[in-house]
Amino acid sequence: MIALVTGGAGFLGGAIVRQLVERGESVRSLSRQDYPWLRDLGVTTVQADLNDDLTQAFEGCDVVFHVAAKAGVWGPYSDYHRINVDGTQHVIDACLRAGVKRLVYTSSPSVVHAGGDMVNIDESAPYPTHHGAAYPATKAEAERRILAANRPGLATVALRPHLIWGPGDNHLVPRIIAKAKSGRLRRIGSREYVIDSTYIDNAADAHLLAADRLAYSSPIAGKAYFIANNEPIAVWTLVNRILNAAGLPPVRKTVPTSVAYAAASAMELIYSLLGRTDEPPMTKFMVEQLSTSHWFNLSAAMRDLGYEPRVSIEEGLKRLAASFRSEGT
Repeated sequence: MIALVTGGAGFLGGAIVRQLVERGESVRSLSRQDYPWLRDLGVTTVQADLNDDLTQAFEGCDVVFHVAAKAGVWGPYSDYHRINVDGTQHVIDACLRAGVKRLVYTSSPSVVHAGGDMVNIDESAPYPTHHGAAYPATKAEAERRILAANRPGLATVALRPHLIWGPGDNHLVPRIIAKAKSGRLRRIGSREYVIDSTYIDNAADAHLLAADRLAYSSPIAGKAYFIANNEPIAVWTLVNRILNAAGLPPVRKTVPTSVAYAAASAMELIYSLLGRTDEPPMTKFMVEQLSTSHWFNLSAAMRDLGYEPRVSIEEGLKRLAASFRSEGT
């Protein structure tokens, strides 16, 4: 098949691209910048913004993996909306104009996070009336549009991988390590909050499985699916094991949840008053994520997609440690 991956140079997008290439598929990658390593893989690269007319880039494609997004926990809502909502609508429109039959969208479990614990929840969980940050709010709106776009000419599906990590991660793992090295990493609260996470290869696997099974008449069309390693783990256990893989000591200092939330509120206020666009050291959404449990029932993905995580957390940590050693981290 001919597959196009938006954000194909990113962490998840790159993993999807590599798996497609390994399968012998014809692959295109759409990114705002030029990435020669993609061409070295034999990938056709397209430089464009999600809000450009993408019709020509999509022509001849059998499936589009829409992975590109603006992630983060801080910044103007309009910036997130332009990329995550408007950009997604442009992807849908281009698929319809170019005759693309399948559209696989990378969503996030945060689209249904209302601020409290999410324990063994499944896809019946509703969207909340309020989100704690622009990212989950705009991803929820984009997911709604993706699912609503499902029709005989365009089959759509949304995947919600949670906390993707592994070698090559340019977001979660580097943030943890940077905060630990600066001495600013603290446990929040006294409870053992349990979370799901997703090793990068498993997240990519899920996307290819969805693409292979997607058709308007298939059970997965027009639906969303949680994706994770199916190994719920205490959040600070996972953080400390990532730090150990990098040769760093575990986090021992603890901040009460109420103190962390008050500090985050003050930081957000100060940054807003100063008009700063860089991310504060702590935000209320970050406190919510670190002081609640969020793990998911994967029965639907395992049944409908045939999804089975093939890389365990244990194996993933070994691979992560090996990557740190090879990089001299």
